[in-house]
Amino acid sequence: MSDLSGFGMSRLRPNARAIIATELVQVQRPLDPILGHLNYSIDDVVNDRIAKHAVLGYFKLSRQVTRRCEIVDLERQWNPI
Repeated sequence: MSDLSGFGMSRLRPNARAIIATELVQVQRPLDPILGHLNYSIDDVVNDRIAKHAVLGYFKLSRQVTRRCEIVDLERQWNPI
């Protein structure tokens, strides 16, 4: 009962693995290059219907290109020439 606090809950003890393990997170912002290429700000996209559709079209295109590149890379790994 030495690990119980006054509220009847156990204390949190840090796990040795949790202290050693570090998680690296890479921030991905796919709209930033598209907005820069089209010379729009996020406010333009929100307020202007034409800008919204232009950014949406380029965003869909970039997703298709990214997906196709991933597929080609996986096919090369599985079927080397």
